[in-house]
Amino acid sequence: MAENCSAKGCKINVPVGLAAEHMCVLHFTLFIENECAEMRRETALGQTVQERQVGFMQKISNRGETLVRTATSGFPMSDELKARVLSTLLTLMNTRENMDRALMRQSALKRFVG
Repeated sequence: MAENCSAKGCKINVPVGLAAEHMCVLHFTLFIENECAEMRRETALGQTVQERQVGFMQKISNRGETLVRTATSGFPMSDELKARVLSTLLTLMNTRENMDRALMRQSALKRFVG
């Protein structure tokens, strides 16, 4: 039996690849976008410990893998939803790049200050 999305008011079926997340593709992409915004904000402050940054990078990788597996599983998607998936993958890549830049800034500051 197909499961419906857990987002409030959403009646869309959850694809098999997102069964563990209990979300439809649209709500999963929105969830990822919000997570990425939070990660960027936290790392931009430059006070994130290394273990947390590693956790963020693993989360980015896992979310991307889940999204790609779902998108390539043959689950029928509209062109708008496909564009949304691609946009979310770009957001994941940009978040990772922003985190890398923040790490470089932190290490440069430590070298010059300390």
